[in-house]
Amino acid sequence: MVMTMDVHVRDLRYFVTVAEELHFTRAAERLYVSQPALSKQVRSLERQLGVELFRRDPQGVALTEAGTALLPHARRVLDAWSQGSAAVEAARATARGTLVVGMSTSPGRGGLLPAIRSRFTAAHPDTTLRLRQVSWEDPTAGLADGDADVAFVWLPLPDAGRYTWTVVAEEPRLVALLESHPLAGRTEIDFTELVDEPFLALPPGAGPLRDYWLALDERGGRAPRVGAEIASTEETYEALVAGLGICLVATGNAPLITLGGVVTRPVRGLSPSRYALAWRREDEGRALVRGYAEACRRATGRG
Repeated sequence: MVMTMDVHVRDLRYFVTVAEELHFTRAAERLYVSQPALSKQVRSLERQLGVELFRRDPQGVALTEAGTALLPHARRVLDAWSQGSAAVEAARATARGTLVVGMSTSPGRGGLLPAIRSRFTAAHPDTTLRLRQVSWEDPTAGLADGDADVAFVWLPLPDAGRYTWTVVAEEPRLVALLESHPLAGRTEIDFTELVDEPFLALPPGAGPLRDYWLALDERGGRAPRVGAEIASTEETYEALVAGLGICLVATGNAPLITLGGVVTRPVRGLSPSRYALAWRREDEGRALVRGYAEACRRATGRG
């Protein structure tokens, strides 16, 4: 039998992710798609190939013999496609003279962006800088899917081995809470006093960054109570005002949410947050990426 092979790269990426997780819900979170949509696409791929790739039963998900045979080839195709698309994107960016800078919140911090821009454009006067705002659902701020060439991100990053970064700022983590909260009268709060409070959490797709802002490492194994999930500054402020929970926030971002009714307080017992400029490892050789990173280091005095 000859199969018509018109498989999309997306379908192979979905298959490989499910094969690595052996769990459709976790795979869907990694891919930023819904679990039903992921299951539907995998079923479609199986119909197209005429074989079952996964055994699905109450005990979980496992690769079939056909799925096991396909996996290494699918990975090679994805690797080749990633390299090819990166090469095309690099060529396109060079031809356009454009560098896309991703971010989920404006860096602010004493005019950081204008300081970097002035240094970068002095060295690359023919290059256009374009800013891209990205939802908190993508902790890489556009790097993972290639929408950004460099990005301002919070560490830790998911799949950290894919990226290189330079730290822009290390800032204490404060707690944001209603000014009517019983602890708001304190000048400083110990984190042990907060562990039983409901916390606002980033979306599950944020992975290790969600865990970091829930301070999992400082909880001594106690699971956090999640009062609500947030994906933007506006959602954070609204959830705080509604009394759905408290949240940790970097010192430099405190002015974004300390509007009417919300205050921040220092917290003892927490490591500082790290804000960084990051880029994909395979792009380290690109002149514009190197140039922007160098401008960032000079602007922050870290070069």
